[in-house]
Amino acid sequence: MTSKTSRRTVIRSLAGASMLLPGMLQQMLAAETDPLAPRDPMFPAKAKRVIFLYMSGGVSHVDTFDPRPKLAADHHKPYKQEFLHGSPWVGKRYAKCDTEVSELFPHIGSMMDDICLIRSMYNDIPNHPQAILQVHGGSTVQPRPSMGSWVSYGLGTTNKDLPSYVVLAPEVPYGGSAVWDSSFLPAFHQGVRVIPGQEAIPNMTRPGYADIQDMDLGLINFFNQRHLNQHDADRTLAARIKTFETAYRMQKEAPEVFDISKESESTLQLYGVERGTNKGFGWMCLVARRLAERGVRFVELIDGGYDKYTNWDSHLDIRMHEPRAKATDVPIAGLLRDLKSRGMLEDTLVVWTTEFGRNPADASPDEEGRRHHSAVYSSWVAGGGFKGGTVYGASDDYGITVANNPVHIHDFQATLLNQLGLDHTKLTFRHAGRDYRLTDVSGHVVRELVS
Repeated sequence: MTSKTSRRTVIRSLAGASMLLPGMLQQMLAAETDPLAPRDPMFPAKAKRVIFLYMSGGVSHVDTFDPRPKLAADHHKPYKQEFLHGSPWVGKRYAKCDTEVSELFPHIGSMMDDICLIRSMYNDIPNHPQAILQVHGGSTVQPRPSMGSWVSYGLGTTNKDLPSYVVLAPEVPYGGSAVWDSSFLPAFHQGVRVIPGQEAIPNMTRPGYADIQDMDLGLINFFNQRHLNQHDADRTLAARIKTFETAYRMQKEAPEVFDISKESESTLQLYGVERGTNKGFGWMCLVARRLAERGVRFVELIDGGYDKYTNWDSHLDIRMHEPRAKATDVPIAGLLRDLKSRGMLEDTLVVWTTEFGRNPADASPDEEGRRHHSAVYSSWVAGGGFKGGTVYGASDDYGITVANNPVHIHDFQATLLNQLGLDHTKLTFRHAGRDYRLTDVSGHVVRELVS
């Protein structure tokens, strides 16, 4: 092989000359010509797609999915050098599984038979920037590819007219665009941010002179491809061309995806959406379902931005959780019901998580808010082979430490990838002289969570 012979040339010659392994060669060729082409999982998968519900700001576990009766009973009692703070809300038991959930979430509570609740999550640093980077990219040290980018890289997409990774985010969250960045992975695996409102994605409507646009873009693509052929190993250039192509195709399909006007009245009511609206968490959940059923591999919904009054960061007053819960409870339950009725929940991972929990104790007995707490918090998953109606792990009586079955964020990520048919130790990308992966150098699949 001469130095000028490319990997693409070799694959093409094999595909044309050999009858051996035609399916494998076809997939290799497709990956070369279309890096977002759907790929087979590494092993049989239970899930095909992910809807990732990220609650920005740090949700208090003891006020939501891990009610602690003893904490409430010992409200304001001394604990070590601090004072305990019970929740202003009581826990109630829901569904046939009789799982206890805060009264803040009656509708999600009614869906607990389909939810696998983890009460023993923990991560490494209780600061927003580092914790957010770890939840999304696995590292507290530097921004790395987000989970959505890794899933896109590992599995591709089944709809070339839409991005493989879409982020619905009305506000910029803590961490900014690093939350959905592809980092050193090719740029076409980066999340495309959608802002609910009048124009979800700027410049999405095709101009009136579409025929002229087609000719212009065809000519541009001709020169782009000729330039790429002269720089065959330039992944950055190939990625940039691919993003242009995806943006063009999105003009055809994306406007219809974000137009919910043809949804039935009963569907809108299920999500708590008023007809004619084009924003709100209910709209985001409904659009997430529409994106998922059209082949988008990873859809992330972000509730909360930098403004402390629009996120779950309840330093000042834990009662700030109430409006956030009210805004998300009906839509999330509606999403689960809708996916289930369409037969999509069984192969969709619906993930609810946050960057850390909130401290059940404080130095002042009069404190109304809660500080950051990464030693234990709660997350849950529905669908995709996770065991519904179950609770895994536990915090101690006061919700301060993990009592049993700890689940590190890397374990959580490894288990999610496993259900997508991806081995977290083998889903790697060579960068700066070493192989990187989502779970850094640790993590294990928690088999007890899945069937």
